[in-house]
Amino acid sequence: MNQFKLRIPDLDYWRENIPCQSACPVQTDARGYVRAIAAGRFEEAYLIARGPNPLASICGRVCAAPCEMACRRGAIDAPISIRALKRFVTSAHGAEATPPEALLTYLESKLTERQCEGREELRQFMANHPTSAPKADAPSVAIVGAGPAGLACAHDLALFGFRPVIYELEDRAAGMLYVGVPEYRLPRDLIQAEVASIKAMGVEIRCNVAVGRDVTLDALREEHAAVVLCVGAKKSRALPVPGVEGPGVLPGIDFLRDVALGRSVTLGKTIVVIGGGSVSYDVARSAWRTSGPMDTEMVAPEQTAAHMAYEDVSSVAARQSQGEVHLCCLESREQMLADPMDIREGEEEGIVRHNSVGPQEVLRDGDGKVIGVRFAPVLSLFDADGRFSPKFDMENTHVVECDTVLVAIGQLCDLSFLEERHGVALDPRGYPKHNPESLMTSGDGIFVSGDLQTGPRLIIDAVASGKKAARGVLTYITGKTVSFGATELHIDIEDYRREQGYETIPRAEIETIAPGQRREMSAVVESGYGEAEALREASRCLDCGVNTIFNGERCVLCGGCADVCPELCLKLVSLDHTDPNDETLQALIRHVVGDGAPSDASMIIKDETRCIRCGLCAERCPADAITMERFCFTEQTQYSVTVGDASHG
Repeated sequence: MNQFKLRIPDLDYWRENIPCQSACPVQTDARGYVRAIAAGRFEEAYLIARGPNPLASICGRVCAAPCEMACRRGAIDAPISIRALKRFVTSAHGAEATPPEALLTYLESKLTERQCEGREELRQFMANHPTSAPKADAPSVAIVGAGPAGLACAHDLALFGFRPVIYELEDRAAGMLYVGVPEYRLPRDLIQAEVASIKAMGVEIRCNVAVGRDVTLDALREEHAAVVLCVGAKKSRALPVPGVEGPGVLPGIDFLRDVALGRSVTLGKTIVVIGGGSVSYDVARSAWRTSGPMDTEMVAPEQTAAHMAYEDVSSVAARQSQGEVHLCCLESREQMLADPMDIREGEEEGIVRHNSVGPQEVLRDGDGKVIGVRFAPVLSLFDADGRFSPKFDMENTHVVECDTVLVAIGQLCDLSFLEERHGVALDPRGYPKHNPESLMTSGDGIFVSGDLQTGPRLIIDAVASGKKAARGVLTYITGKTVSFGATELHIDIEDYRREQGYETIPRAEIETIAPGQRREMSAVVESGYGEAEALREASRCLDCGVNTIFNGERCVLCGGCADVCPELCLKLVSLDHTDPNDETLQALIRHVVGDGAPSDASMIIKDETRCIRCGLCAERCPADAITMERFCFTEQTQYSVTVGDASHG
C-alpha cells in the first residue's frame, strides 16, 4: 500500500509555494510583477521589481535568473521568461528612463505595500529611515569595490543614513559589471544610469584607487566607522598544464577587462578558449568580435569531421576568413554551467564547441609561439564521493591547432592588501572568515561582501550579499539589531478566471539581432520584448500565489475535484495511506476525527508541483467546499538595541 509524504501548510509552505520568489536571493516577487504585466499595469510591475533590488535595470539584462530555473511552469513546457519581462518594464520606468536625481523621489511617491513583500523591500527602508542625502556629520563607511555588492551595500547604507564612500580600482564604477560583462550584453549607458541613481542618494565613488597602493587599509579603518570589502573575483584561475606560461596564453578575465576599457588587444587567427561557464562564453564571443571579419556561411556537422575525434562539437560551425574561435570544456553539453542562451547565441556566431575534453599541454614551436593545445577525452568528472576529480583517456589525445589561448576556468579575489596586522583570519580557501549573519570578519569593523563572502556567484547573489553587509554595519555602528516578523493573509478571490488558453501558450523566445550584425562590440544582441510579446508571455504565469483551499466541514468527498483536474494533482485517499510515524500529521487526524477514525475516513491530498491554478476544482465542487485564495505576506522590519552596546560611530 502506498504511503504519501504529506505536509501541513504553514507560512513557510505558502511562501515556498511561490518558487520564483523563494529562489531569488533578494526575494523579488517575480510572480507579482509578471502578473502585473499580464494585466497591463507596467509601472506597478516596475515598482515590484525595483522594490528589493537596487540594480533591477541591470538584472533585467544580465541576471542568470534563478527565478526562471525554479519556475513551476518549467515542469509543464518552459519557464516564464522572467528576466526579459523585467527588462521590458525597467526600460520604460527604471534608471535608464528616469533622471538619477529624481528616481528616489519617484520611488518614494509610488511605493505602496505589496502582496508578497520580503525583507529587502525599499518601502521598508523608507518607512524607517530618512530618504534624503546623508547628513555631513553622519558616520562614513568605506566600501572597497564598486561592483554589484559594493553598489548594493552603498545603496542600503545611504538609506540607513550613513555616508558611503566607495573605493574602486578601475577608472569607472561598476566593477565586474563593466569590465567583466561584455557591452553586447550590457549597454554602458545603462550601467552609467544605474550607478548615477545610486550616487544621487549621497554615495561617493572614488575611482582609480587601489587599496594597498594608493590608500592603506589602516588608513581606511582610521578614517571611516567601518570598512566593507567587496573585492570582486578579478583574477583568472591558472591552468596547471605544461606550456601555459609565455606569449599567446592570456587570462580570460584580463582579456575582457582590456576589451571593456578600450585597450589594444592582439589575437591570433585561431583562438582556443578553455572553460565551460558563462564567463567562458563572454570570452569566446568577445574574441569572435575582436578577431577580424567572418564569412558566416554555416556548415553542417558532417563537414566538421576533423573535430569529431571527441565527444561533442557544436552542430553549427562557421567558416571564418580571418579567425576561428573554439571553446573547449571538461563538461558534457548537459553538464555545462553556461546559460543555454549563451550557448545558443555562441553557436549562431560560429563558436566551435568541444565538450568532454581536458587540456593536457599548450604546444609551442621552436620560437615559443603557440601552435595548439593537446586535449584528452574526459572519462569522468567526479569520484565516487561526488568530488571534482576528472579522469582522462590519455591513449586518445588530440590537438586543436591555434595561435592564441584564452583561459577562463574560474576566478579568484586578490587580497594582497590584507596583512596580518589587520587581524582578518582566513579560511582554507584564503578567503576572510566572517560571521555568517553580520558578515564581519575577525578584524574589528571590517566586513566582507560579494565574492569574498560567497565565492564567485551570480550578480543577484552579490546584490543580496551587499545588502546583508549593510545591515551588519548598521548593527556595528549603532547597536541596532535588525530582525523581521512576518504577517500572512489569505484573500478569497471571487469569480476567479484565467486567460483563455494560458496553459498551452508556448514561451516567447527573446528576439535577437542577426549574427551578421553582431561584429561590433556595442551591438546589443537581445532586442527584448515589445508590448504584445510581453503581455502574451506574462499571461503564461501560473500565478503560484493563488491556492486551492479546502473546507473539510463542507466537503462531501464526492471526488469531483479530482475527476475534473487536468493535471491529476488531486487525490482522494483513505487515512491509512498516511505515514504513522508522522506525529504532527497523526495529531491533526486525531484532532479532526478523534482517536477512533472510521475505517472509511478519507482525505484529499494535493501535489502542488503539478497544479496550474485553473480553478476547475472550485468550479466543479457541488458543496462550495473549495475556494481560490490569494496568499499575501509582509515581512516587517524590526529594530532592537542591545542594552549597554557601545556605538562605534
